[in-house]
Amino acid sequence: MKLQAAADQHQKSHQHSTIVALLIPILLFFTIIPLLGPLQHYPLKSYFHFRAAASTSSPSSIPIAAGGLNGIKLEQECDLFSGEWVRNTRAPYYTNTTCWAIHEYQNCMKYGRPDTDYLKWRWQPDGCDLPIFNPAQFLEMVRHKSMAFVGDSVARNHMQSLICLLSRVEYPVDESDTSDEQFKRWRYKTYNFTIATFWTPHLVRTEYLESTDPSLPKIHHLYLDEHDEKWTTQVEDFSYVILSGGHWFFSPMVYHEEGRVVGCHYCQDKNVPDLRLYYGYRKALRSALKAINGLQNYKGITFLRTFAPSHFENGAWNQGGDCARKRPYRSNETSLEASNLEIYMTQIEEFRVAEREGKKRGLKFRVLDVTQAMLLRPDGHPSKYGHWPNETHVTLRNDCVHWCLPGPIDNWNDFLLEMLKMEGRRAYHEKYSRK
Repeated sequence: MKLQAAADQHQKSHQHSTIVALLIPILLFFTIIPLLGPLQHYPLKSYFHFRAAASTSSPSSIPIAAGGLNGIKLEQECDLFSGEWVRNTRAPYYTNTTCWAIHEYQNCMKYGRPDTDYLKWRWQPDGCDLPIFNPAQFLEMVRHKSMAFVGDSVARNHMQSLICLLSRVEYPVDESDTSDEQFKRWRYKTYNFTIATFWTPHLVRTEYLESTDPSLPKIHHLYLDEHDEKWTTQVEDFSYVILSGGHWFFSPMVYHEEGRVVGCHYCQDKNVPDLRLYYGYRKALRSALKAINGLQNYKGITFLRTFAPSHFENGAWNQGGDCARKRPYRSNETSLEASNLEIYMTQIEEFRVAEREGKKRGLKFRVLDVTQAMLLRPDGHPSKYGHWPNETHVTLRNDCVHWCLPGPIDNWNDFLLEMLKMEGRRAYHEKYSRK
């Protein structure tokens, strides 16, 4: 059963509960319990169906249609995001010596990771093929365009993967107007393609403030109904915006709405209601998507990149947890559950709302659904190979959140390129179907 069914069940259960609450307790018991039960340990399948062409052509060609301009027939479709990892002996396509864009903490080769098997896999969708990323083709498709990566350090991890994959064709030049590494902008001169990163780990305006209780540490205050103008004022002219986030919402936070504190997550302040992290995440993501829909001159395509689960085992990130596995899971060996499932479904539910609103303005929203693929890759994190053993200043002694470069995160750009191809096919179909 696919995760889309899980999401629909989850959404219906919320609607159902409001109605059923008015009925007799017996009906409540026999209606709600069967709906919620399967969500506790759901089979791993793609939740939002992105329809991709099942093409057997080479990565350098883009089949658009068959049957002539006026008789367009799109090719057989499949779900890009449901599948398995299969062997790929040709990888990797760059190394830490051929790409300068690798962040130190994700430079697993430099810091002595002894195994290389984690590099030798590619994603195989169920029922179709996903071509390996073709840098020349990608750059041709984004000629005279721009792409913004909006989110946290995992968003930056993704962007650096893209830079490394494109380095086989061209390196970009730094055209940033700041030295702040969290807000960088590069341009591929030959193609007039701009790529930029905007740091916003909580997606909305945030302050790091002292607690009202002097015995408690500083804490992030999230203004859930206020935009983070450090990115919302900068992306209006971009052709593509890739929005993501989630990991920072597990830390203690205080939530503000309409100018007042409405609650917190694990703030340890007895005077503030304790709300779950999902409350803050849903509101923040909703605000971010509303901000995009509210940009007056924005004409781009927005990709919501779904949550990439971490893989700490035998302890939390700050309690000795690690990710020492050496191979991917098969899809029947694990499942999306608990907080990972909740964040994932929150993303899709809020995406659907934003997509409906965006259609009123002719805006396009897409889901870059990496969750299933990355849930299966506990072997792809830096773990202890993002720093030297004697370094003591690192926050994550064992990093099971970010991804080695090169590594499985490179597959996100396989997805991205295929989705750009699909946009081209859609545009072609829409143009000629009207004639």
